[in-house]
Amino acid sequence: MLRVEHIDLFYGASQALRQVSISAAHGEVTCVLGRNGVGKTTLLRAIVGQQPVSAGRIFWEDEDITALPPYERAARGIAYVPQGREIFPLLTVEENLRTGFSAVPRNLRHVPDEVFELFPVLKDMLSRRGGDLSGGQQQQLAIGRALVMRPRLLVLDEPTEGIQPSIIKDIERVIRHLAGRGTIAILLVEQYFDFARSLADRYAVMDRGEIVASGRGDEMVEAEVRRQMSV
Repeated sequence: MLRVEHIDLFYGASQALRQVSISAAHGEVTCVLGRNGVGKTTLLRAIVGQQPVSAGRIFWEDEDITALPPYERAARGIAYVPQGREIFPLLTVEENLRTGFSAVPRNLRHVPDEVFELFPVLKDMLSRRGGDLSGGQQQQLAIGRALVMRPRLLVLDEPTEGIQPSIIKDIERVIRHLAGRGTIAILLVEQYFDFARSLADRYAVMDRGEIVASGRGDEMVEAEVRRQMSV
């Protein structure tokens, strides 16, 4: 399980996170919702080690990882799919997938068959440059690259952003499948309420760097969450 306990984070003199606590368990999807600029991406960057926290602790599988650099967190099974996908546009699809090898032992440096089972389009486009793919195909590639790392925690930052509805459904199906395996914890930042509600086992709403509402997904009250997101 991931446990984030009372973390603060500053950008210079500006406080971006205030006493944020959240958890994510194997076999579950935890969704973080909120308007733009409330600290959702900053929270994910803190969890994967791209931003140092000023206070609080981050635990993964009972190990304190607060001070670990990103590559060591990746080696412990934490994979990050950033907002905007950040695939390598001049590398082929296959080369993009192979960049995930750096976080795994040498005997696991091959693309799992499951990646192509979940995203068949990638197998048909292995020799295509990443920059030639559509936005939806790039998002599938970014998730596929993360899965090459055999993650036990998959962190996704707005995977539906700029994606056509048909591929949103495909991504929803993939996330549901991965959670259903029971071996991966999924932490998902999202602004698309219906997508988040359909997947969330647990949810948290952020505003001004704080968590202002949280609970189980099946207890989510749409009007209340939407009100918090529009304040």
